[in-house]
Amino acid sequence: MKNGLLASLSPPDLDIMLGQLEEIDLAQGQILYQPFEKISYAYFFLGGLSSEVIRDSSGQRVEIGCVGREGLSGLPLLLGIGEAPHQAFMQIGGPALRISAEGLDRVLREHPSIRSVLMKFVHIFMMQVASTALADARYTINARLARWILMAHDRAGDDDLSLTHDFLALMLGVRRPSVTTALHILEGDNLIRSSRGTVTVRDRPGLERLAGGSYGFAEAEYKRVIG
Repeated sequence: MKNGLLASLSPPDLDIMLGQLEEIDLAQGQILYQPFEKISYAYFFLGGLSSEVIRDSSGQRVEIGCVGREGLSGLPLLLGIGEAPHQAFMQIGGPALRISAEGLDRVLREHPSIRSVLMKFVHIFMMQVASTALADARYTINARLARWILMAHDRAGDDDLSLTHDFLALMLGVRRPSVTTALHILEGDNLIRSSRGTVTVRDRPGLERLAGGSYGFAEAEYKRVIG
C-alpha cells in the first residue's frame, strides 16, 4: 500500500476501506474542494501533492499545509464538517484513492477502529500547521524554501518536483521575485537544480541543514503516532 495512513490500518480494516475506495488520477492544479462548498470526497494520495490554501477578504492567499502519500485531503469530513473556509488543490498531480463523504461517514460510524486511526492524521496536520507558523515567524525565506522542498520531497516521493515559481510564492506567502532569488541561492549551493516548472533535489542533507529546526517536527510526530 503506497498510502502511509491506509497502510497503518489493520488488515481487516484495510480491506473494509479498500472496498469503499476508487482509484483516480488527479491533474496538477485540480481543485479538490472550494471554500464553503460541499466537500464531496476525501482523497488518500498514492502520489502527487495537495495544497491546503486559505484566502483573506482582499484575495491574498497562503498555504496552511500540504498532504501527499502520507495521508489524506478532506480532514473536515473526519470531524463531521461538510465544508471548510479554505481551498484544496493539487500542487503536483498524481494517483489517489477517493471515498465519498457519505461513504466515509458510514465507515467512521460503523468501524471505530478505522476512525481512531484516521483521526490521528488530524493531529499530525495540526502539528504541520504549527510548524509552518514557527517557520514563517522565525526563519529566513531560504530556510523556509528548503523546508517546503523537503516536505514536498517526503510526500511526493520523487526527486523531480513539478513546482513553478508562482506556486512556491503562494506556498511561502512571499512575492515571486523573492522565490526566484532564494532558488538561485539554493541552486548556487548545489542543493537543488531549478529549471522551468521543475525543482530537482540534489543534496537532501544539505537542505536539511539549511532548513534547521523549521523542518522535521511534524514528520517525527507522524512516525511516533502513526508509524
